[in-house]
Amino acid sequence: MLSDLLSGVGGTAWTVLFFLVSLSIIVAVHEYGHYIVGRWSGIHAEVFSLGFGPVLISRVDRRGTRWQLAAIPLGGFVKFLGDSNAASGKDAEALSGLSAQERRHTMHGAPLWARAATVAAGPVFNFVLALVVYGAMITWQGVATGTPTVGEMRPYPFAGATLQAGDRILSVNGTETPDLAGFLDVVAELPPAAAVTYRVERAGSVTEVQGPHPMPPVVISVHPTSAAMRAGIQAGDAILSANGQPVTAFSELPPIVEASGGAPVDLVVWRAGQEMDLTLTPERRDIPLADGGFETRWLIGLSGGLLFEPELRRAGPLETVELAFDQSWFVAKSSLSGLWHVVTGGISSCNISGPIGMAEVMGDAARSGPETFLAMLAALSLGIGLLNLFPIPVLDGGHLVFHVWEAATGHPPSDRALAVLMTAGLALVLSFMAFALTNDLFC
Repeated sequence: MLSDLLSGVGGTAWTVLFFLVSLSIIVAVHEYGHYIVGRWSGIHAEVFSLGFGPVLISRVDRRGTRWQLAAIPLGGFVKFLGDSNAASGKDAEALSGLSAQERRHTMHGAPLWARAATVAAGPVFNFVLALVVYGAMITWQGVATGTPTVGEMRPYPFAGATLQAGDRILSVNGTETPDLAGFLDVVAELPPAAAVTYRVERAGSVTEVQGPHPMPPVVISVHPTSAAMRAGIQAGDAILSANGQPVTAFSELPPIVEASGGAPVDLVVWRAGQEMDLTLTPERRDIPLADGGFETRWLIGLSGGLLFEPELRRAGPLETVELAFDQSWFVAKSSLSGLWHVVTGGISSCNISGPIGMAEVMGDAARSGPETFLAMLAALSLGIGLLNLFPIPVLDGGHLVFHVWEAATGHPPSDRALAVLMTAGLALVLSFMAFALTNDLFC
């Protein structure tokens, strides 16, 4: 499998490769949003560039737009007719030589609605990319049927007969589970135990079987750039003990890690019939909560889940859109909440990552498998879209503020005011990037 190959190869090269792949996809979609909406609005694009610096390859299409790939793959731009630079500064000399009809096809001579739509299209296309990725994942993976029916058992060391694919769970330790939501409520209240009694409907008859705890210490996912990722823990591993304490339910693991206070935690891990000893050092992390707040805890970077994959069905088109929107909204809300808590001092500023940190996340996500990589790609696209909407000159949000000013006053800001604001905005953005890079190096 690809994930196995990546885990074996590892290294900085793969980290850089997948970061550049993800960033190039996001930038291309963002800039294409500017380009295509500008074209639809009658604004001519002279250059569409993926990357900055020396041009590696280029071609001019039949509309006169030069499409180019540049040497520094850390961004991109669309230069419209009448722009003096990639940030859409006004080229007064070029504009003065154009007729009124020609000026209509420039960013600075087009109607306000056309300019605003063209500017907003970049971040909007980033949001659309996230929705498409989440929607594709939901369509591919499916959604639970709503009944507590076993779709596929996860590997777990348990002696004797137990649950099977197709079993419909009627009760757990005597408590009825009429639907999946009720089953999950029962599981949430179930104390840790090495064995649990399940009453199931199997092949038309009802029987009782023993099995592990419904939420066993099985690793469903490993978080990028975590202690678990660095230690080589994989999805599907089962944690048998932590610091010498047997673990029979995933809920027993977080208190043991928290009680370590950051000291190394010794794990016994079961993988495909083999046991191995691993030592992980927990890290202090800020975790988003459902109410928008954050909780700071010691973590090793594992997520658990059910003993089995519930029976799945294909989601309908409207349901897929709704679920994709919900996921996008949660990620966007958590990102904005995190930034706000950093600004107000609620959580550590080390939660802001620069290019090195993002590269590590995307590299680890790729090594975890395509699903994790795509999820992180969608989250990064959302983050870049949100960042570009901040009301800072040189960013799309800053240009939209200028357009709002023009709509309210009847005229755009003066060229002198724009020059001062753009310089200040550039200084602010560069300062933020330097701060994020410092976090990558020292946090």
